Parts: sequence; structure tokens; C-alpha cells
Amino acid sequence: MKLDVYKIDGTAAGKQAELADDIFAIEPNDNAIYLDVKQYLAAQRQGTHKTKDRSEVAYSTKKMGRQKGGGGARHGSIKSNIYVGGGTAHGPRPRDYDFKLNKKVKQLARFSALTYKAKDGAITMVEPFSMEKPCTKDFIKILDALKVNGRKTLVILPENSKNIYLSSRNLPEAKVITVDEINTYVLLHANHLVLVDGVQDILADRRK
Repeated sequence: MKLDVYKIDGTAAGKQAELADDIFAIEPNDNAIYLDVKQYLAAQRQGTHKTKDRSEVAYSTKKMGRQKGGGGARHGSIKSNIYVGGGTAHGPRPRDYDFKLNKKVKQLARFSALTYKAKDGAITMVEPFSMEKPCTKDFIKILDALKVNGRKTLVILPENSKNIYLSSRNLPEAKVITVDEINTYVLLHANHLVLVDGVQDILADRRK
């Protein structure tokens, strides 16, 4: 498929970009998307949750009452989980929530997400551009010219640009990443993708 390329002032650049069909026009696999997003979110969890069990709470170890003849149940320690302040039974322990996912499944998920965006007409191609210095106002002007301001917009660059990144950092609805940072979650989280011309070629080179 082909998309018109625009300048950052919103005018047509007079050329088109070729998007590979095996990246932007595949048969989407929803299960692959689900697994990749699930792994991404799981990897974000710190997993540092922790409660104290009865061996860790700071209480006396003295037996609370005699074994027999007390008229009730036997109790060996105030650390028991049945008492207020006692240890937690089967509480959470520190753990890693991340799990392995095959590279081909992750690639299929990313291409499926890109395909959905292409089908929805939610991709805009722009000419490569740079910014002499960080300036949020200038970046907002670019978004306005491309008619994507006010929506969750993901700008994907072929390579890192510090000034472009710093210009967008204070905008809650805009996010700038490089092609190396693409993942299924950020693609789906955005309402619109702005691809800098050249990103599609890098993706095509790395799909093998």
C-alpha cells in the first residue's frame, strides 16, 4: 500500500511512501496481540509486594495458655494469623511476573497492530525533520498542521532526536519513540501514528 507523504507544515510533499503489505496489510492475529500486551504489562510490574508470615512478625513466642483444660482451642503463639497483628497466611511474596514469548509471536503482534492502524486510516507519513532546539510550541504547531493534535499521537522516528523528544515530553497526548522502541502496547494505546519517512524501510529490513 502507498501513503502520501506530508511536510511538517501540513502540505503535501509531492511523493508517496511504499508500505510493505507483509507488515501493514497482514491478517491480524488478535491472540498474538493479547499475549504481547499481557507480557508487556506483566514486565512493568515491580513484584515487590510482601507481607510478614508468623515467623517474621515481632511478637512473643510464649505459649498463650495451657494445652488442655482451657475450655477452648489450643493456641501455641500470638503470631498466629487468626489474631490481630499476627502473621499473614499465604500472603504475597516478591516475584517476577515476566514470562517468555517467542520473537515471531511478538513480531506478528506488532505487525497486526500496524495493520489495524493502516486499516483505520490512522497513519500519517511525514518527511524527515529536525529541531534546532527543544521547543514545545513548535512541536504543537507540527501536530496542528498534521491535524493530529488533541488525540493520543505516537510519533515514530528512524533514529533518536533529543530535541524532538524534549519538545514533546510535556505533552500528555503525544509520545515520541524511535523505531527500535516500537511495541504492540504503545501502538494500540495511540489513536494516531505519525511515521517519519524511512521508518517503514527499517521495519521492512528487520522483518526477516
